[in-house]
Amino acid sequence: MTDICVSQLWIYPIKSMKGISLDSVQLEKRGFKYDRRWMLVDKDNRFITQRQYPRMALIEPSFESCVMDYGLSVRAPDMPVLIIPYPDEQIELYDEVEVICWDDQVKAHHINTAIDNWFSEFLGIDCQLVYMPEMALRPVDPDYAIHAKDDIASFSDGFPNLVISEASLEDLNRRVDIELSMSRFRPNIVLSGCEAYEEDILKHFQINQIDFYAVKPCSRCIITTIDPQTGEKQSREPLKTLAQYRKKKNKIFFGQNLLHKLSFTSDNRLKLGDKLQIIESLEPLIFD
Repeated sequence: MTDICVSQLWIYPIKSMKGISLDSVQLEKRGFKYDRRWMLVDKDNRFITQRQYPRMALIEPSFESCVMDYGLSVRAPDMPVLIIPYPDEQIELYDEVEVICWDDQVKAHHINTAIDNWFSEFLGIDCQLVYMPEMALRPVDPDYAIHAKDDIASFSDGFPNLVISEASLEDLNRRVDIELSMSRFRPNIVLSGCEAYEEDILKHFQINQIDFYAVKPCSRCIITTIDPQTGEKQSREPLKTLAQYRKKKNKIFFGQNLLHKLSFTSDNRLKLGDKLQIIESLEPLIFD
């Protein structure tokens, strides 16, 4: 039997922008370190994403060695490199604002207007960049929480972790007439060595002594139809194809949302090649 292993690890420091592929990552209470800790908001302090502004797909955060200790570097076509500091390092310098992420009101820090202007110029809208500080708590939907108030998220759509298997993407690519990359689906953890859609039935598993719990299949939206390389919507895929075999109650599913419980005996890091130990499985999903 082939071992199920971690084959890719991703974080998305700024919500709805390009991700960063990592060899190892620190898992914290609200998810992977720096994952969706920054977010753009409009003039009403409401979050914005590629759903409204597909060009956000072209903005690329990175951790460059020359500035990594100071902050995050950001690039976009025809724009100068932007350096965003880690606000937790100088918390007293930043204004606290209350922002809206889906149905949640969350305390955040506004960094500065120069950074706002960079994003506003590239996207052609008035917007501000905010950061979720350590003291901010955003509980997950109580209908899915396992550890009561301990289950929190950053500015992700709702849960701290998303897992997809390589085999699931390979199966989908055999069904569509365009080549889909994993980046369309924005997972945190990618698995190899398992069957297609096996992530559907992983109710409870461990990686490096960290417990992960499947809580909700991930319903997909129009962001998956945006080409992450061009920032343009080119077709109805993959939603058109997924709807033929992964649809239930008018929602289309691909990937599995996870909660986790940190380990007291490990360093709470994941790295490429880590093996997955299945503790408990679910019944296979039945689609319409």
